[in-house]
Amino acid sequence: MTGTTVHLAVYDTFADWEPGFATAHLTQHGHSVRTVGPTTAPVTSMGGMRVQPGLALDSLDPTDSGLLILPGAALWDTGDTLAPFARAARSFLEAGVPVAAICGATAGLAREGLLDDRPHTSAVSFYLAATGYAGGAHYVEADAVTDAGGPARGALVTAGPTEPVAFAREILGLLGVYEPKKLDAWYRLFHDSDASAYEELQA
Repeated sequence: MTGTTVHLAVYDTFADWEPGFATAHLTQHGHSVRTVGPTTAPVTSMGGMRVQPGLALDSLDPTDSGLLILPGAALWDTGDTLAPFARAARSFLEAGVPVAAICGATAGLAREGLLDDRPHTSAVSFYLAATGYAGGAHYVEADAVTDAGGPARGALVTAGPTEPVAFAREILGLLGVYEPKKLDAWYRLFHDSDASAYEELQA
């Protein structure tokens, strides 16, 4: 899959380092990344970066996208400010379009009921349990998890806050940026600092 538009959600306090590996390598391989915010007013990331969203959430249409990426943010755990983004994730998944959520965004999806019946991960199981969701039996102890979805049910990637590289690996694999052998080399290079993987990746 090439030339796909990927939408990256941005909102105040978003964890700017979490989607970076994914968006950088998607862009380098022919995909375009478009930011979507609550409105088009600037937002400020957790790292203090000021970002001007390219699109307001109420204008986001799953049929115009190949993937919605939801990074973590302090706001996921301090009220319902970001609940509209979880509802957008529902519309994406119901339209058969993938969603990728990391860190606090997984709690947002849990509150929306989107993790109740599909494999997923997060920071730790009791973090999601505190949301009161019904998906505890489907929690997987892993760096990142992809549930492939099915008819009229988009694929879902989830990851914990310390795993931006594993998160990117799942996204790059899902969108076919690298075939499996090269994807493994990419992960070993960027996650494990395995210098031997560089030659494999360039071959």
